[in-house]
Amino acid sequence: MTNYYEVLGVSHGASELEIRERFRVLARANHPDRFSDPARKKEAEDRFQILTEAVNVLTSETRRKAHDFELEKHRPTSQDPQSIARAYLVRGVKAYKEGSFPQAIMEFDLAVKHYDKEAKAHHYLALACMKVVGQVRKGVEAIEAAIRIDPRNPTYRRDAGRLYIMAGLTAKAERHLEEALRWLPDDPETVRLLQETRLKKTPSGIFGRKG
Repeated sequence: MTNYYEVLGVSHGASELEIRERFRVLARANHPDRFSDPARKKEAEDRFQILTEAVNVLTSETRRKAHDFELEKHRPTSQDPQSIARAYLVRGVKAYKEGSFPQAIMEFDLAVKHYDKEAKAHHYLALACMKVVGQVRKGVEAIEAAIRIDPRNPTYRRDAGRLYIMAGLTAKAERHLEEALRWLPDDPETVRLLQETRLKKTPSGIFGRKG
């Protein structure tokens, strides 16, 4: 289930004033009117809707108590960090498949915080970050963590390339894509991304840039 405290980034003991102030900050950053691209606007609309739900629940005494009760019911019973992380990972995968990407990020983030040695959790976190406006840096950090754990995984390398492209870091993107092709030389997606990356590095015009 969605943890509205985590959506807003506030503690369980936060006051109504703190909650409303945090909402105002996040709402300004995620307001759909800030984006003209249709895809990014839709992502912002989804994120804004979750933020609005969160502030409405946590500023209502009755709804907040009900929310706290539900959170307690869904809390993993195991105290083993790896088992707790696995439970969050399962929830994150479910949210990701349903297209609830902000929720997926929160679940995967909790998974890696409880147990940071599972490459798959870091990779899923990176994938979810690709889908949400303003989360590219977090995605880069997540994919780098996945690669540190499993450096020979070509899928991680390919997705690192994709994230670096999104971040405008073409040299790093090229390096990771080339590494991916060492393991999967015929992967069409990796080949396509590498070609696009190299085109971005090519000077414009037949004779290069003027001046």
